[in-house]
Amino acid sequence: MSVLVFLTLVVTGFVSCAEFGSYAFVHPVLRRLPQPERLAVEQGLLKTFGRIMPVGMTAAVVLAITAASRNPSAWSWSAVVAFVAALVSTVIFNVPINRATGRWEITEPPPGWERIRRRWEVFQGVRSWLLLAGFVLVCAAATT
Repeated sequence: MSVLVFLTLVVTGFVSCAEFGSYAFVHPVLRRLPQPERLAVEQGLLKTFGRIMPVGMTAAVVLAITAASRNPSAWSWSAVVAFVAALVSTVIFNVPINRATGRWEITEPPPGWERIRRRWEVFQGVRSWLLLAGFVLVCAAATT
């Protein structure tokens, strides 16, 4: 296994697992918390994920493109499409909501804040499934 394939598997696996784990296991629990606690945790997660995921998701795209360029296959280029779609979806839909959420007062969020967070969760689901699919496709490309 080449260093490139190894790094692609590690980085895409990390990013995909972190985002999918957040979507599938963390956010369903957060929805059951009372408002101030929920928003406090949401804002904390934004700070943590906001430092790591822009770099991780961008690295995943770059590594997937590099790996597909060196070993082209339907698997590898499909992975690229999934990672690019996840990044584009994130920038268009999730990032603006994240910025707004980070500025909210925990005890007095804006009217309709729950609707805004539900919209974010829809696109978190889209992003998470795309990242997971991309990782599975990278794994398939690495084994063929």
